[in-house]
Amino acid sequence: MFIRTENFRTFVRLYPVVTFILTINIALYLIYQIASWLDIRSILILYAGAYGWNLAVMDGQWWRLITPMFLHFSFSHLFFNCVSIFLFAPPLELMLRKWKFCIAYFGSGILSNVLSLFFGGPDQLPYVGASAAMFGLFGIFLFIVLLRRHLIDRQSSQIITVILLANLAWTFLFPSVDVLGHLFGLLAGFVLGPILLFRTRPNWYRGY
Repeated sequence: MFIRTENFRTFVRLYPVVTFILTINIALYLIYQIASWLDIRSILILYAGAYGWNLAVMDGQWWRLITPMFLHFSFSHLFFNCVSIFLFAPPLELMLRKWKFCIAYFGSGILSNVLSLFFGGPDQLPYVGASAAMFGLFGIFLFIVLLRRHLIDRQSSQIITVILLANLAWTFLFPSVDVLGHLFGLLAGFVLGPILLFRTRPNWYRGY
């Protein structure tokens, strides 16, 4: 389930939303890096107005609940998030189909940021990255592993459990990680799981 063997053209055809997410994340990172090197202040100002910052959201800048999902300021952050999306998002896009997957990914990210706003308050540190949305996908997988076991094979269930535990450990071990974003993303995905998986067939992976 989590081994990608498709060529580029097949990957784009089967997983258009995942392809869009990866493309926009990489493109925006490259734009930010080029703007930083060339000191293009107009672009840098746009980025400064897009990262997650609860105090600014409380001041009416509501778009900051959405835009941080697409921004990465370091290569390592971008790399690990994109690798996770590349490996674990395609099976869910196949399972849920395009529009439900959009709700799963973007809905989890936005819900996580909204919950972080209420529980983190104005003193929460600024944040960026696709991690909250990715943890939302992990939350859906967790729901499947615990309550919809017929939708996933045993080996894939074990893999996702190990990866999720490792990511949770990483969340608490590194001080720079947005703990609330990860935990609320996981919770959002778990809550969305039963809604999005309603009437999903056990043999979904054969129906494409």
